Amino acid sequence: MSSFDKREEGFEKKFALDEEQKFKAEARRNRLLGLWAAEKLGITGDAATAYAKEVVAADFEEAGDADVLRKIMADFAAKNVAITEQAIRAKMSELIAIAAAEVKAGK
Repeated sequence: MSSFDKREEGFEKKFALDEEQKFKAEARRNRLLGLWAAEKLGITGDAATAYAKEVVAADFEEAGDADVLRKIMADFAAKNVAITEQAIRAKMSELIAIAAAEVKAGK
């Protein structure tokens, strides 16, 4: 195997690892977001954990964050929780940083 092939293989492995960590961080962010939203909705205990799992599952509907945002906005609207889309997006940004750090630390 040439040094070029070895370098290429190294880049491919790094890319795969980066994508895996990104996926894990987004899933963790969605779980944390679900727990945050559950608190705002007055959901506690096992029901809050179940709700967080629903938020994680919502992310598999389409690419990007729109599906998660749409679910939480609809749930807040149904319960008359007055939180803006911008506030939810800000919380998502805050939590992705926390989740990425946790994934990188191996938590």
